[in-house]
Parts: sequence; structure tokens; C-alpha cells
Amino acid sequence: MKGLLLIFTFTFSLSVSASEIDLDEFAQTYFKAMVATQAPNATKDDLENYFSLLTDDVGHSHLPWVTDDSRLPDGKEAMRKGMLFYLGAHTEYNAELLDVFIFNNSAIAIRYKNSAKGIHPESKQPLAYTQTMMEVLEMENGKVAIIRKYHE
Repeated sequence: MKGLLLIFTFTFSLSVSASEIDLDEFAQTYFKAMVATQAPNATKDDLENYFSLLTDDVGHSHLPWVTDDSRLPDGKEAMRKGMLFYLGAHTEYNAELLDVFIFNNSAIAIRYKNSAKGIHPESKQPLAYTQTMMEVLEMENGKVAIIRKYHE
């Protein structure tokens, strides 16, 4: 019985430590991966690197355009479709990480300033913007489960 208890305790402690990640380091990795997806020379591999940080059923809101952040079985696939549509639309893109906030082991907020120029893939109209953004990332098992994007 003591042996079984020891094995259970050891296994439980391994699973707890495996699920606890350095969220500040994760925030840095997430930001770099996200920025790479917006670069003028971004590739499908850059998108897949970013998607590797997300759960399959990731929920996503980007107000005012995307207001429903429900987690659906095809959440990652829906984001992939949307991001593929805009892949390579930027001719210029710059981003600067301003702040990282960690909330216990369940959430990260990153605040950054970005600017871009490019051509909208559908309307073929020029686009240009500079904005300050905050993304709140709700974590689950070491991956992003919900993304909420806000403009300052």
C-alpha cells in the first residue's frame, strides 16, 4: 500500500510540474510567433508555429469585428482559415511589446504597439494603421484556450 501511495504521489507531482509553465517566457514566445504571422514574408510555417501554441478548440474575439469567443471544436481551424486569407497582405509590419501581465497560472495579458501597411486581399485597397493592442490569453494545459483582443 505504501508503495502504491508513493507511486501515485510521484506521478501526481510530475503531472502538476509538467502543467506549470513559465508564463512570462510563454508570453515572449507567443508574441514572437504572433508577430511572425504578420510579417510581409510570413509563411504557412509561421502560422503553424503560432497555432502550435493554441488549443484545437481555441476561442477568439477581436472587437469590434469578432465578438463571439466561444470555444468550438474547430476553433483553431477557423482561425487558420481567416489568417491564411490575410497571409502576406502586409508590405510593412512592426510591433513592440510594451507590457506582460501574469495572472496566477491561468492568464496572460500582453500589451503591444503595432503598425502596418499593405493591401487588403479582397478589396485591393491600401491599408495602414498604428495601434496599441492588449491580448488577454486564457491558458489551459500549457496552451492558449481563449484569446481576447482589445484596442486602446
